Amino acid sequence: MKRLAILAITIALSTLCATAQRRKPTLPAAKLQMVESYIHEFYVDSVDEHKLVENAVRAMLSELDPHSTYSTAEEVRRHNESMQGNFAGIGVQFQMIEDTLFVLQATPGNPAEKAGILAGDRIVAVDGNSIAGQKLSNTDIMSRLRGPRGSTVTLGIVRPGLTAPLHITVKRDNITVNSIETAYIIRPEIGFIRVSQFDATTTEEFAKALTRLQEAGMKHLILDLRSNGGGYLNAATEMANHFLQPDQLIVYTRNRQASQNSYHARRHGLFRQTENRLVVLTDSHTASASEIVSGAVQDWDRGLIVGQRTFGKGLVQRLLPLPDGSMISLTVSRYYTPSGRCIQKPYTSAADITDTDHTATDVGPTEIESADSAPADTLRHTTLINHRLVYGGGGITPDLLVPIDTVGYTPLFRRLIATGAINTAIARWLDTHRSTLQSRYATLQAFDEQFMADETLFAQLQATATRANIPFDESAMAQTRPLLHIQFKALLADRLWGIEGFYRVMNQSSNCVLKALELITSDAYDHLLQRKEE
Repeated sequence: MKRLAILAITIALSTLCATAQRRKPTLPAAKLQMVESYIHEFYVDSVDEHKLVENAVRAMLSELDPHSTYSTAEEVRRHNESMQGNFAGIGVQFQMIEDTLFVLQATPGNPAEKAGILAGDRIVAVDGNSIAGQKLSNTDIMSRLRGPRGSTVTLGIVRPGLTAPLHITVKRDNITVNSIETAYIIRPEIGFIRVSQFDATTTEEFAKALTRLQEAGMKHLILDLRSNGGGYLNAATEMANHFLQPDQLIVYTRNRQASQNSYHARRHGLFRQTENRLVVLTDSHTASASEIVSGAVQDWDRGLIVGQRTFGKGLVQRLLPLPDGSMISLTVSRYYTPSGRCIQKPYTSAADITDTDHTATDVGPTEIESADSAPADTLRHTTLINHRLVYGGGGITPDLLVPIDTVGYTPLFRRLIATGAINTAIARWLDTHRSTLQSRYATLQAFDEQFMADETLFAQLQATATRANIPFDESAMAQTRPLLHIQFKALLADRLWGIEGFYRVMNQSSNCVLKALELITSDAYDHLLQRKEE
């Protein structure tokens, strides 16, 4: 009864929308409007009607599918900032460590770096108000650091090696948020591009990255879409356009009325020659727009998909604004790959749609073919050039499965990751070793070739774990130690040279990346691309 009463309120709000106003109210809608009116007029206590409405909207959408959601006005604003690729701020990466804000990096070219803020600084006050020991959330901190472009913020800084705090005034400016995290020549003639999301700047960023690598001698490409949750459809189709021939279908959508919208490759593309090999890396968190690119590449036999089966998010959402600046994201159609595969995996609940347990073991065609939740005729498809067998039923199944290497993933390691102990230990250790590292390793290449984590870093991790009440089992530590070596090195490279340093280190031990390199440089690439059903 309570839930029905709450659901009733959303109808009053929806009637304010232009679309709803054009629709003649149905008997159920009129009934629910009356219930809302009765609550407003006669309920014994005063109620927060805004909260009731938001709860009602969420409850109603939860009855549809897991991707039809509600966002408050503030959530809409923050989302638009991130997807537009810029916002007014100071340009720092930070981490809260024991109630203190540590600056991990002042991003190059942005206001904080220009004002003299350094990695390792502690921000203890903002405009004279202490933030140390306040247990503020990341959202609280960002709201204090961000502001109108051109406005200023004065930061209280504690810097290792200095006895007195510093007071640095920073002028806020637009901060670029890049969707291309790194693009470099990973081996002679082989480029590596990692894309974190598909946003408003991805099209331009990707074209520039391709051009730069081609000018540096790139002939073949590894495109890393692992953990890319998607984003704008047009950014995905523009990326696929660089790989496919003119007029080839990229993706199509179909709604309840069977109306279909199709998206095709256009004339201009930078990486279309089939002699230029392409491998796309995916995992269980590769979703939505990333699956559109992966599916088009696979269906047209343009390249190989390597890694784990993708998430299976193929529902198209339409963003519908509400009068107070909030918004609902309503599912209106489904995505289909060029061969006719539905990207969306079957679901009956939110738990089904968010289940990514297949990350560790993944699945092959045999398991997918046995899925009871998808019609048999949607599971088996063939690619459009070489007529290879590919599978529907949810997500994109890789041409070459590379299970996640779980060696070293002990319970101890998982707790160290979950609690942030590794990042905390790195930040603490850098306090006393940053200058030594910078003088010893003049370049990222020198660091990558020569650095090995020493016992002082492991001791710092153990001390951090002890403060966090994490039992430091020596047997588990011995098992996970090689993995920690890699994590330490990659995180230090990130702190000293930025995100590209992180991926340059991690890629050398990534099974997915190593397998992609092996394929690109061998006849196995053509064998997989020409493989027929046996």
